[in-house]
Amino acid sequence: MTQSNEAIGFIGLGVMGKSMARNLLKAGYEVFVYTRTKDKANDLLQLGAKWVKAPKDIAQNANVIISMVGYPSDVEEIYLGYDGLIENGKAGTYLIDMTTSTPSLAVRIAEEAKKKGMESLDAPVSGGDIGARDAKLTIMVGGDSEAFEAVRPIFDIMGSNVVHQGAAGSGQHTKMCNQIAIASNMIGVTEAISYAKKAGLDPDRVLQSISSGSAGSWSLSNLVPRMVKGDFEPGFYIKHFIKDMKIALDEAERMGMDAPGLSLSKSLYEGLADAGEENSGTQALYKHYN
Repeated sequence: MTQSNEAIGFIGLGVMGKSMARNLLKAGYEVFVYTRTKDKANDLLQLGAKWVKAPKDIAQNANVIISMVGYPSDVEEIYLGYDGLIENGKAGTYLIDMTTSTPSLAVRIAEEAKKKGMESLDAPVSGGDIGARDAKLTIMVGGDSEAFEAVRPIFDIMGSNVVHQGAAGSGQHTKMCNQIAIASNMIGVTEAISYAKKAGLDPDRVLQSISSGSAGSWSLSNLVPRMVKGDFEPGFYIKHFIKDMKIALDEAERMGMDAPGLSLSKSLYEGLADAGEENSGTQALYKHYN
């Protein structure tokens, strides 16, 4: 796929989606954008993006369509609704859902897309607002291997770690692995820095020591500095993390697997959401301890 013969549609311009679309524009692609609130697209329109009024209009203009929205219900409406992409799209279109959604929905979308001569890939991401901005996202892809190779150049513009995981739904399952690992890790890094503070240590000095050792993690290096500064703006919303953990717990239960660490993390974040923190970043778990 080259910039000269491909028009990309991008649906969802939130914390991460806007940066991802911007990187595609910078790479020279023609990009059609849609989001529920047009004002969110203004800076992209100034860079040359083209606004459309509905997802079905994206389907008429783009050869490759990417979605980065909030919830599985949004994904289902965008792809499978009467005014959706599959009903109104063209044969030969590549559909790429980068939302963290359910594996079963990814399989369903792929099956329906095939009936219309389209290819569908589930390609959730990790890396937050910083990864999206710097085009260093981890992208976990499920779907047909030939379709993956066809759009690989587009993935490479948005991410630095792009891996094809297998058949439809595999990308979403891999993202669940990612979220399960983060869920318990967030408890660990938050407790560690809270402990440092209560022990009278300088959290920045503690971070300097432990972030490069065996305790090191992305969350420790990237989110703890925000905690210490009192910066709880979302790189990734608590409300969306809760959604992801629920999907992971549902899948774990379906497979007969117990996930106590994930369950604990979900309960702590639900407590924060109930306290009005659902639109804060995941680093706001710090508030639970402080």
